[in-house]
Amino acid sequence: MSLSRRLLISASVILIFFLGLTGLVLDRAFSHSAEEAVRARLQGQIFSLLASAEFLDLDEQLRVGEPLPDPRLSSPQSGLYARIYTKGHKLVWRSPSSMGKHLPPVRDIKVAHWHFRRHEQQGAEKVFSLEFAVAWENSEGKQFKFIFQALENFSVYRKQVSSFRNELWGWLLAVVVVLLVAQGIILRWSLKPLREVASDLVRVKSGEVERLHEGYPDEIQGLTEGINTFIDSERTQRDRYRHTLADLAHSLKTPLAVLRASAGDDSPGLEQIDQMKRIIDYQLQRASAAGRTTMGATTPLMQSAERIINSLQKVHAGLGIDCQVKGSPKLVFPGEEGDLLELFGNLLENAFKWARKSIRVTALYETDGSKKALRITVEDDGKGIADDQKESVLQRGRRADETVAGHGIGLSVVQEIITLYSGQITIGDSIELGGAKIVIIIPVL
Repeated sequence: MSLSRRLLISASVILIFFLGLTGLVLDRAFSHSAEEAVRARLQGQIFSLLASAEFLDLDEQLRVGEPLPDPRLSSPQSGLYARIYTKGHKLVWRSPSSMGKHLPPVRDIKVAHWHFRRHEQQGAEKVFSLEFAVAWENSEGKQFKFIFQALENFSVYRKQVSSFRNELWGWLLAVVVVLLVAQGIILRWSLKPLREVASDLVRVKSGEVERLHEGYPDEIQGLTEGINTFIDSERTQRDRYRHTLADLAHSLKTPLAVLRASAGDDSPGLEQIDQMKRIIDYQLQRASAAGRTTMGATTPLMQSAERIINSLQKVHAGLGIDCQVKGSPKLVFPGEEGDLLELFGNLLENAFKWARKSIRVTALYETDGSKKALRITVEDDGKGIADDQKESVLQRGRRADETVAGHGIGLSVVQEIITLYSGQITIGDSIELGGAKIVIIIPVL
């Protein structure tokens, strides 16, 4: 999983959790506030009933005057009800709206005390209930206790809460979407330098550029500078190594030539001198191959192939060999030019040595799923390579025909180079030309 996706998912989870928790807190706070509003409304109804109530000394009864303080108390389906009880829970008065309703009983409370509750009992109408106890004195100073009860069903409360929840969660959802989009944009913008580093590294690997560009943020400036230092150090070390090998080759060839000249043709040490020369040539060719590097360059394939073919056709002009090359000009070798020239040079030198009239070189890219490789095929119309020699000719000093001049190190050097590039080489028979067919496959980064 990518770093940006991890950050986006983790931040999104935290954001959704926080806003969800915020929504629950706001929902609970509004529900409590709505209940308090119901209590305040019921308290106002009780105060209005107290104002319109009249105690009759003669009958020792309480009477509520007409019209009622709230018209809903006179409507049977209004959802607002009122009742008055005396001591012993004896009903004294009830509003017309409560006729035929199964309402919860009143509670016995102390004088001047309020009691607010919600009733959700099965079989009874779900209502909020507020009760208040008062004491009325007659002219003789005798007290009579009355309990005023105001009730309101849940319809208004539920409607308010439902409307608030719809708006709350709708807005929170919109906020979540906006914040997630903004968060994604911010993360993409913030992580852009890292994507640029990855892109530059790919370009360095492919050989398009030599170093990472400057101007990265301070947080990753040290990283990019370290990578550039590593790239420069690797290239400097590789160049120094190859220059040292070139100097070594120059310093060894001259003394060997002097020794060979002074030994004479009949000298018993002549064979050992030639053997030393072959060993030095092989080891120098093997060591000079740069191989694939982490920050390697690329080399145009067809240009190098045509250059070597032109040189070999001049050397072997008297043979009249026709060498055909097929491949796209866009093909590139994933390595140093020196390795490619060494590779093609040995393959084509062998092909010119054994071919009668025709050589064919084919290069193309082949893919297997997400993997990509460079395939190079060299065919000739010579006598081919026997099956029992197809593996041995890749070994140093082994030749398919001992009568033909050569040291037997050409194909072994080719195999060494191919191994450095994690590739493979296969020797077979050319069906169309009739001679040898050498196939090389090199993975492309």
